[in-house]
Amino acid sequence: MKKANSVVILDFETTGLSPVQGDRAIEIGAVRLVDGKVEQQFQRLMNPGRPISAFIAQYTGITNQMLATAQPCAQVMAEFADFIADDNLIAHNAQFDKRFLDAELERIGRHYSGQFGCSLLVSRRLFQQAPNHKLGTLVDFHNLAVEGDFHRALFDAQMTAKVWQVMLNHISYRYNIKDIPFSLMQKVAKTSKSKVATLLGQFEVN
Repeated sequence: MKKANSVVILDFETTGLSPVQGDRAIEIGAVRLVDGKVEQQFQRLMNPGRPISAFIAQYTGITNQMLATAQPCAQVMAEFADFIADDNLIAHNAQFDKRFLDAELERIGRHYSGQFGCSLLVSRRLFQQAPNHKLGTLVDFHNLAVEGDFHRALFDAQMTAKVWQVMLNHISYRYNIKDIPFSLMQKVAKTSKSKVATLLGQFEVN
């Protein structure tokens, strides 16, 4: 059983919204949790081979000058594939990050064997009283310490890791589940809000 508190939590900054339309990754940040503790971190800028827009530069704080001296995407993503190993993966709005991870790794003929989970979907079900479920809102909602800037990949991954731990602690305390399987968090993400309490209340670790 792979545990939900031993995962790689990742975040991409990109040139746009869709790799299908030619957008590329420009930064990857990741945190490896082992038994709920941060064991390793990974952060790299990467050169997408073309200039980024003024909007993306303003949104992320990443400039064309910074990317000009960065390693190419292929080199960074090869290093990141090694970093992932066979761990399960988490991202906030995982659909977005998974698209870019898949696209960038496909370009270099690499893949990963872990499963993906989404902290955004889980938070919508566990913290239904939150104003919304954006990462910054959840950080404020839970009064988590902030040291850095949102929309930089490593910081967003670090904050997602903190929110993920809050969710695991919430489930452990409220439903008395000691070792939470990663597969259970995947089920929570796909369960309707009205049935999540029943799912967790009836869960038994095999």
